[in-house]
Amino acid sequence: MPNPGIQALLEKIVRFRNELEKPFVGRSEEATVLTLALITGEHVLLIGEPGTAKSALARRAAELINARFFKYLLTRFTEPDELFGPLDINELRNGRYVRITKGKLPEAEIAFIDEIFNANSAILNMMLSIMNERVVYDGYSEIRVPLWTMISATNRVPDETELQALYDRFLLRHFVKPVEENKWGELLDAVWRIESGLYLHGEPVLSIEDLAKLNGLVYQVDVSPVKEKLIKLYGIFEDQGIHVTDRRKGKALKVIAANALLRQSTKAGEDDLFILKYVIPRDIEEAEKTYVILLDEIEAREKHLKELSEIEANVKEAKAFISSTPELDPRLLDYLRSFETVKEKVRKLASESGDEEVRKRAMDVLAEVSDVIDLIKKKLIM
Repeated sequence: MPNPGIQALLEKIVRFRNELEKPFVGRSEEATVLTLALITGEHVLLIGEPGTAKSALARRAAELINARFFKYLLTRFTEPDELFGPLDINELRNGRYVRITKGKLPEAEIAFIDEIFNANSAILNMMLSIMNERVVYDGYSEIRVPLWTMISATNRVPDETELQALYDRFLLRHFVKPVEENKWGELLDAVWRIESGLYLHGEPVLSIEDLAKLNGLVYQVDVSPVKEKLIKLYGIFEDQGIHVTDRRKGKALKVIAANALLRQSTKAGEDDLFILKYVIPRDIEEAEKTYVILLDEIEAREKHLKELSEIEANVKEAKAFISSTPELDPRLLDYLRSFETVKEKVRKLASESGDEEVRKRAMDVLAEVSDVIDLIKKKLIM
């Protein structure tokens, strides 16, 4: 177990992740990937259609850290002054090239740049240096910046050669999907609460100083248990046509270690390798292939949770059908036998899993399966 000081820090980051997700519906993965970016001090790209809470998540993250925040939507016509501040005319008269950076990107600790691939060449070069070196090279001046993490959004994966370097600077990339239909009711309630001002300002739960300490802890995580499996996975990705650059191969360990910390552990395990789905893929097709490979190769929590979700969906569909089925219908016996088998499978998973989240989820699904079985039995004895 970590010492009390480290444990308190780990509890803070777990609370941060939970508070980040709290106002939203169906944004658990987004909250996780943003949290991993903040622990590692890396940049994250959210890829998806407008209206999927990308900017709202970024702003709330900054509020929960009490970080200086900068937000901007790039267009093809955006000028460097809009991001980095205008030139100081008085200084220019004295022969000095100085920008007024107050309230601009060079003073931000957390930045949200929307449609980042609209950057023109002048902005592109400045973005690369600010992301990679935390420095803005501007004319004759060099501005060191406090940027911790840049969160960006786009609705497309760039094909242009000149944008590939910028795209690669985002160690974490996540394809954001609209909320699923079965959660639309929850979505309406959540948006109503947000619009009413319930979550107008997030109460800070940690600080930039806390993030710096967490970032230091990343390198104290024991990653040796997963290295052999990680190398095997890299080989499988290459065999399947998913190329992973040397930069991403190495930096993936940081995110694996960060995920271990998010589990409040200082030792990486096989479960932590699932975060490769945020690091490896270049586009949506590779994202799907990567996820399938991880499910096939890793016996872990994610696989069990996915299986439970599929069982739950099947149970709900069957329940609706059974409710409309006449009493004593012979098909009910087939359903009963089938659901008794499913019940035993879920019960076994609930009792044997070493993961608390899997156990809790299995118990919830088990209750739903039991309800369906009770419904079938009532229909059969009527």
